[in-house]
Amino acid sequence: MSIAVSDIDDLPTWFTSSYSNGAGGECVECALTDDNARVRDSKRGAVPVIIVRCQGWQAFVRALGQGKLG
Repeated sequence: MSIAVSDIDDLPTWFTSSYSNGAGGECVECALTDDNARVRDSKRGAVPVIIVRCQGWQAFVRALGQGKLG
């Protein structure tokens, strides 16, 4: 299978939290697009990926910041 250059340009950029210590612990990576947020296990790479609409992701992150989730 070959990937066209335009397909590569459309791939999201993955990042880890600024709270991640980089020591290989339990971390997630996120990638934001115009329409959604993508979340994956940093140790497992591309599979599986959870895709959430931006509004849902923002509500989730806000609830975490407010200590409303475990």
